Formats: sequence, C-alpha cells, structure tokens
Amino acid sequence: MKLFIFGLGYSVATYLRDHAKDWSAIAGTVRTTEKAARMAADVPGLKIFAFDGSTAEPGIAEALAEADALLVSVPAVAGDPALRMFATEIAGSRIARIVYLSTLGVYGDAAGGWVDETTPVDPAVSRGEARVAAENGWLALSTAARRVFVLRLAGIYGPGRNAIANLRDGTARRIVKPGQVFNRIHVDDIARAIAASMSADHAGGEFNVCDDEPAPPQDVVTCAAEIIGVAPPPEIPFEQVTLSPMAASFWTSSKRVSNRKLRQELGVDLAYPTYREGLAALAPEG
Repeated sequence: MKLFIFGLGYSVATYLRDHAKDWSAIAGTVRTTEKAARMAADVPGLKIFAFDGSTAEPGIAEALAEADALLVSVPAVAGDPALRMFATEIAGSRIARIVYLSTLGVYGDAAGGWVDETTPVDPAVSRGEARVAAENGWLALSTAARRVFVLRLAGIYGPGRNAIANLRDGTARRIVKPGQVFNRIHVDDIARAIAASMSADHAGGEFNVCDDEPAPPQDVVTCAAEIIGVAPPPEIPFEQVTLSPMAASFWTSSKRVSNRKLRQELGVDLAYPTYREGLAALAPEG
C-alpha cells in the first residue's frame, strides 16, 4: 500500500514517526528544499516533491496515480491548493482513502457552549471560510470505493510547541479574557486519529480531534509552571495585550468541542486526554 502526502509538516512528521512502517512506499510534498532534507533524513525512502501551492515539481501526478491513500495537510488560502491543481488526477486515481486535516475554526464562535459534528459550520474569519470550502471539495471526492475523512484539529501542542517550552524561553503569557476557552490536542493524538482514519471500517465524514477538557488559556500556563516548579507569569487582561491580526482572530471565538464521535466511531483512545497529562509528559524535554 502506497501513501501520498500533501504537506509534510509537524503533525504529519509525528504520524510518520510511528506509522511509516504501515506503508510500502511514501511520497509527499514540502515547500522548501531545507525541509526536504530534514524529512528525508527522518523517513528513509521517503520520496519528496516541491509544491508551494502554485507551482508543482514534475512527478506529483504520476505519484498520485500510484497511491492507494492520500493524506492532506496544507493550508487553505483562496481554495485548497492540492485540489486546485490535482483534483482531476485524484478523482480518476485508485486512491481509496483520503484524510484531510482541517480545523475547529470552521465552527466559529459558540460563546463558550458545546459543539459537535452536528453543529452547523459558521466560520468567523476568512481562513475558516476557506477551510469549509476545502472540506467540501475533498468530501465531494467521496465515492462508494473512496472514503474521505475530515479531521478538524484543535490547537496543536507537542515537543517544542507547548506552554512549558514557552515558560523556559520566556515567551509565556497568562492572558485572561473572561469566558474564553480553547480546545487543544497533543500531536501524538493527531497521529492516532490519522492512523485510525486510515484503517477503520468506517464510511468517513467529519471528526473533531481534540482532548476531553477545553480550558481557559491561563489555566494551561499555570499548570505548566506548577509541573516544572516555576512561578507563573502575571495575569494580563486581554484588553491590555497587543496581538498580531492572526493571533487576535483566535480570540474572537470561544467554544467547547466534543470528541465523542472520534472516540466512539473511530475508536481513538487518547494518549493525553487533557492538557495536564500532555504537559507532564513533555516536562523532561519541553
């Protein structure tokens, strides 16, 4: 069985760490030659193509024609770049399973309330609108012989990207906005969700990939500080914080997202059901 990947990023690299052995051959795309060299060193035998969303290295179409499964992890900006350039090739291929990594941002704001996969999408920003369009484009490729899984990811943390690492490098901030909660997921559990989507006897569809406990962001920083035995940074009211436009957009929505479908229908057993277990495991390396 052969796998093709659009976007060899952080989450996909974690998936390949444990699951590259599941495939007889793997090919994928990166945006830069520097990243290509790193990925080639980490995954022996990985065939890598350059693809920046507008230009593609020759050979991608041929690799797609040989693939049995497709994993997509590229940002959707003014449409999905992989669909824009290769939808015809994918639709006519033997690919029997597609896993698309999306975002919980498609739900928009729920004022702190609970949402699940039955909740209508309501993207709050243009990036969310692009994701909804991309999800629909991939789902439209579903056939009786091709199952499409859309994994809506929460905020990702893991090695090198977490509150403990931020405390150690001095960038952690304990921003407080009353009523604000975020959803998060350890990168190892994203890998588990991808693996389940690739193997489950399930028709496909949308799945929320998040842990069991949405929480205010300041609580996560406080927990991280307690784990490594340092004082947490002072609380800062949200109104006093200067954020980039992209960062500020994340604070425009507050919701608690259910992962029940992921657990019950795909059978994903989370390694880190809350941020507490995830941060504790990251403490030795940050």
